[in-house]
Amino acid sequence: MFDACRTPGRCCVRCDGDRQTSPRLRPEIAESWRRVTEAGLAPETKLDRVPHHDFDRQGKLMRSTSAVLDDLVNELQDTSLSLVLTDRDSQIIDTRYTDRRVGSAIESIGVVPGNAYGEELTGTNAIATPRETRKGLLVHGEEHFLEALKKFSCYGMPIVHPVTRRFEGVLDITGVMPRANPLFVPLIQHAIRDITQRMLDVSSRADKLLLAAFQNAAKQRSGAVVMIADDLVHTNPTAVDLLQAADHAVLRTIAEDVSDSPGDRRLMRRLRLASGRVVKLEAHRVEGTSGTMFHLIPSPPRGRGPAARRTLVSETPSFSVDDELVRLRDTRSPVLISGEPGSGRSHAVRVVAGDKPVTFLDAVQVSSVGEGEWGALLDDLAATHDGVVAVEEIQLLPATLCVRLGGLLARSSAQLVLTSVPPDELEPHVATLAASCVSRVELPPLRRRHQELPWLVRAMVREHSPEASLRFAPSALAALAARQWPGNLRELSMVVRHTLETHSAGDITVADLPETYRSSAQRRPLTPMEQAEHDAIVAALRATGGNKRQAAEHLGIGRTTLYRRIRALKITV
Repeated sequence: MFDACRTPGRCCVRCDGDRQTSPRLRPEIAESWRRVTEAGLAPETKLDRVPHHDFDRQGKLMRSTSAVLDDLVNELQDTSLSLVLTDRDSQIIDTRYTDRRVGSAIESIGVVPGNAYGEELTGTNAIATPRETRKGLLVHGEEHFLEALKKFSCYGMPIVHPVTRRFEGVLDITGVMPRANPLFVPLIQHAIRDITQRMLDVSSRADKLLLAAFQNAAKQRSGAVVMIADDLVHTNPTAVDLLQAADHAVLRTIAEDVSDSPGDRRLMRRLRLASGRVVKLEAHRVEGTSGTMFHLIPSPPRGRGPAARRTLVSETPSFSVDDELVRLRDTRSPVLISGEPGSGRSHAVRVVAGDKPVTFLDAVQVSSVGEGEWGALLDDLAATHDGVVAVEEIQLLPATLCVRLGGLLARSSAQLVLTSVPPDELEPHVATLAASCVSRVELPPLRRRHQELPWLVRAMVREHSPEASLRFAPSALAALAARQWPGNLRELSMVVRHTLETHSAGDITVADLPETYRSSAQRRPLTPMEQAEHDAIVAALRATGGNKRQAAEHLGIGRTTLYRRIRALKITV
């Protein structure tokens, strides 16, 4: 079963100290032990750090199971047993027990509503392991991997939605006993049948419409077909092969755009998947439902240079910034690259430069070296440098140096590329200089690029840890996509790097993100229209020093409307 025994003298097989000589673990238990060992668990691992998260106490699964669990607890009176219900992420959402002693016992091992009880945290058990195997599992005391669980025996069985066939959670029965009672199995199986029947009875007309629409599309269309609703995803085999988890996160954000579009408008665009393949995407709402149907057809690869493929600046074809930057390589005219701090301006300069040498001259240095010395260095570089001279942060230049730089734009031997904050934030003397650049590219802030975020995160993982086999799970990507990112790409890069330093293998979930980046996991990303509205309100509030009356007048709306939109968009300025 194992090459080497990690717990000599304490596991349920005979050991000679280094190797197991007579393994007695059942295959499904042995496989689970292997998984949790590779995840870094040790038998003595404590359960006092099981993460806790809020959850919906009125969700569909709770509504479908509550009455069944009430009846089951009544049947189990005069026993010392507990019932545990988890959702599809192994988060405990309900517990029932027949006496306080067993309740105290399971609470002592972290079995509390809200706690995440995944196998990678709690080892082999009938709460977490059925999620991994999608099968019912009986676990006797000594078969638990963690020492803290060995006094318990349990049986858990997955709950699968009868319409969508989606895994919804696990129902577990646990007792303080060395071996599980064989009656655990038929008891829980009967309860699950009752639960799935209730799910079938309450399945909405919309759910049935979605299933029918997907089945019809999958029969009629070639290529990948995906249907996404609030808590439902249908994919045909082609989509399973084509799409990765990060792609599903992107499709969910596109579904938000489609759901907000008027009428039955079809959205069509080119999209680069996490694998690098480009697809033609068509999306439309499923009439009478909240679902969005996607049809994806791979496109032939377009010829692009290796430097362009490496850039972090909007490789996704739904944005044109990267293509525009690459086209500017063939020009000698001055270029202005503007954007918020951290939006990738310096990186964009390198994309424009391509294989040409680049020298950066930062306007922030003027205050330390003096205007004369800084200006002389600028003159020398403009006359002698054989490549690109990037003058960064021109919004910090005094008027005299703006005039001096403006005079060099037309006669510089080197190509001059200037960077600045967005044009509407420039002082008049700097705006005049910026307007002298024939070619101008404004980089979008990260909050307007949430559809690209999965690809950006993947690229940053490769950059910071090329050899690591790590993946940001869809839940973590959704949490990141919901944020506003005032620090833009620079902030995202710091978050990715920090997460990689604290997580060395496997999937990165919401719980693995820095704590301050977990709180927005339940908030959906803003649609493009909402984001534009958010930015306009924030700009008005900043321009008026936070005076909401003046901000409302500036925007041409009433104060009541402004207050309502501030609450709806969760604006904190």
